[in-house]
Order: sequence, then C-alpha cells, then structure tokens
Amino acid sequence: MLDGSDLYALDISGASFVTAKVCGGPCSEGCVTLARVGDDAWALGDSKRPDAQPLRFTTAELDAAGIDPARFGLPS
Repeated sequence: MLDGSDLYALDISGASFVTAKVCGGPCSEGCVTLARVGDDAWALGDSKRPDAQPLRFTTAELDAAGIDPARFGLPS
C-alpha cells in the first residue's frame, strides 16, 4: 500500500487529467480534475490553477473523501 511520500514520488508528468463531468457549464471557481497515476494512486488538480501541484490520494483515500472516479468518466 502506498503512503503519502510514495504518492508524491510518482512521476505524473504524463498523466491525463480529466474534468469532472458534473462541472457542467463554465466553472466560476475552478473545476476539479483527476488522473490515475498508478495502480492505487490518483492525482487531484484544479483546472483554474494548472501550475499548482495536484494532491495525491490512494484509492481508499479517494473513496473516503467521497470522490468517485466515475464522475470523471474514469474506471475506479
């Protein structure tokens, strides 16, 4: 199981971030983006702040936060 330091050691330079499908029209505050970056690893970003370092989560942490990859069109 990955821990916080393992997650941030992953190279995400080639990750394909997708925007939540529930974002709808123009995002006034920013849209959440998500990418799978490993077997049990995800990166969560903000489309309005593309230079900000995305947060990293394990699948269990993503579930605990109530973030469903299906909302992004991604398999869990």
